[in-house]
Amino acid sequence: MAPVRGYDPVLFDLDGTVVDTVELIVLSFRHAVRTVLGEDLSDEHITAGVGQPLMTQMERLSPEHARELYDVYREYNHRRHDELIRGFDDVAEALAVLKSAGRRLGIVTSKSRDTTDMAFAAVGMREVFDVVVTATDTTAHKPAPEPVLLCLERLARVRTGQGAEAGPEDAGGGSAVGPGCDHGHSTAASKGGDGPSAAAAIYIGDSPVDVAAGKAAGIATAAVAWGVFSREALLGAGPDYWLETPGELVGLCLDGEGGAARDVGDGPSEARDASAASPAPSTSPGS
Repeated sequence: MAPVRGYDPVLFDLDGTVVDTVELIVLSFRHAVRTVLGEDLSDEHITAGVGQPLMTQMERLSPEHARELYDVYREYNHRRHDELIRGFDDVAEALAVLKSAGRRLGIVTSKSRDTTDMAFAAVGMREVFDVVVTATDTTAHKPAPEPVLLCLERLARVRTGQGAEAGPEDAGGGSAVGPGCDHGHSTAASKGGDGPSAAAAIYIGDSPVDVAAGKAAGIATAAVAWGVFSREALLGAGPDYWLETPGELVGLCLDGEGGAARDVGDGPSEARDASAASPAPSTSPGS
């Protein structure tokens, strides 16, 4: 099979990457912290754990009040969910282009299955994704590689153009992928053309734990500028690529190219623009 430029499969985080829940998340945290702890903490502090399961975030804020924080957050978040959630400009269009080009698309989110379903019900786009992995599907969560690896494993069952997702009971099949695999964008098909491989995949997200999970799984990573976290925090996580706008998604995933090069500094934490050369092999720790 001839080499294909870009990346296939393409994995995305959900909140802050595919759907705009930034305002919803921040307001939900503010409400929970004020109600339970009686404090007004900085947005930077209360959202520092975004990207991990909600209970983990609440345990970081207050171990002794984590359950109450969780419950108050969820009640407020669900009550205002459909009012505040929205799609990002140009993301749906970019996903449609990738899908029509035959890219296999997956979601890896730390949201529970029910809140993931709520998000898709509100903004659509569920039909674009071949596989959706939520916090309900794994016992280990980002920044561990397991959710990313499970998504790759399920995507290995998806043939280009078929778009059928394997259920949880089918998760054990597919091609073997694991932490520490080299990644690049020279080939978008796994050995034998039988499904995605770590060497061809990329994980795109808006949080440091997204970058860490992708690196731990041995695949390329891209950080996006339109989510919760600051540019400094994301670049410090060491993604392979930096995407300033959703319009750059298509160039990166189809051709390994994107927007104009940016000066993001030197050193191992440097993120490369989508127009940069192929990323170097991952040196992520084993799981």
